[in-house]
Amino acid sequence: MDAMTYDAVVIGGGPGGSSAATFLARAGRRVAVLEKEIFPRFHIGESLLPYNQGIFREMGVLPKLEAAGLVKKTGAQFHLGNGSKSIFLVFRNGSFTRHAEAFQVERAAFDHLLLNHAQECGAEVRAGWTATRFTSAPDAVTVAARGPEGRTTQLRAAFLIDASGRGNLTGNQEGVRVIHPRLKKLAVFGHFARVALDPGERSGDTIIVRLQNKWFWLIPLSAEKVSVGCVLDQQEFTASQGTPEQIFTRIWNSSSVLCERMKQARLLNPMQTTSDFSYRNRRLVGHRLLRVGDAAGFMDPIFSAGVYLAMHSGKLAAQSVSASLAKGDDGRRRLERYERQVNHSMRLYWEMVEGYYTTPFIDLFMQPKDKFNLPSAVTALLAGELEGGWAVRWRMKLFFLLVKLQARWPLLPHVSLESSPEGHPNERTAAPATEAVAHRR
Repeated sequence: MDAMTYDAVVIGGGPGGSSAATFLARAGRRVAVLEKEIFPRFHIGESLLPYNQGIFREMGVLPKLEAAGLVKKTGAQFHLGNGSKSIFLVFRNGSFTRHAEAFQVERAAFDHLLLNHAQECGAEVRAGWTATRFTSAPDAVTVAARGPEGRTTQLRAAFLIDASGRGNLTGNQEGVRVIHPRLKKLAVFGHFARVALDPGERSGDTIIVRLQNKWFWLIPLSAEKVSVGCVLDQQEFTASQGTPEQIFTRIWNSSSVLCERMKQARLLNPMQTTSDFSYRNRRLVGHRLLRVGDAAGFMDPIFSAGVYLAMHSGKLAAQSVSASLAKGDDGRRRLERYERQVNHSMRLYWEMVEGYYTTPFIDLFMQPKDKFNLPSAVTALLAGELEGGWAVRWRMKLFFLLVKLQARWPLLPHVSLESSPEGHPNERTAAPATEAVAHRR
């Protein structure tokens, strides 16, 4: 293959890779996507954020998604497993939220649609091709790849975008991955029919149920199918007896909230497990190299930010590469700026994820008080507001200061995460659900 055949090579055809390839192709750049699997293929991570909508619109893919009849998500619910506290985040009510609606998706079809769209926009998609190694030279990056029949080749390009997901090809090759010391989790999950959902608009909500040291997600994928999963310490799962389905069932039976939702549920496919180790890469860029999505860092999916961060970073990576190609340089300063932007975005969610596993955070999060419009700032961040400016930033800083104060000098009563006996609701301890955001100004 001729040297410098491509302006960019993208490793991985998931949402991050597809978005990067689409933006580059629509800018007239020659881009190749190496995707090791043949789509459609199953993938977890089915709840999107409202701010994905803006990226979809810029990519030109929003009409295709709207035509697909996807479940609409207008909010998210957070419940304590014993039924004592519940809050509802309604995206359109937040004072700082510019996008108010998201999709719930089956990733097999969703990812396939995005990759096909990238191809239709002009990207060269090589399905069944596995990138195995990369090397850098002053004027190019070379990627070694193996095809579906074992044939090997090398692709040269001005820039490499690593969207290899948790495979983390370039990060592992360079030895820059750092595992989070406390978030060594495992997810066990499946698709179910006859899960009890709320009527009306809230039927599309993502539902999060917090138990003492673990949490559940319930994500409606259609009127008949709901994704249900549990994230727990891997050590606890390994020490438990029984099959994944037996362990999963024992856990949800310990929660009154989950018992009510799952009492008539029927499993549609075998339960699956996946390691859920949160990590980050010490560097997100290298010489003519940018890492996007989970290849930049992977965090516990409690706030459903994974797909949005992947596509947001894919867009920023494409912009950095396209600008560097226009200038005819190696883009060093632009890549450094890209790294700062993505690190900033990831830090916002890292702080929320780390906080969610602590009692002081839960005390404040589950008992919101509309002081200084703090609930609206939290809602905006959880909707995907990464460019909200100082109005959101100072409120989030204040929120986390209050979390620290709650740990030393309680500002609010401590919530109880203890399970109810035999999974039944605590006797008259259940509090009414709280609407956690102020009305839009």
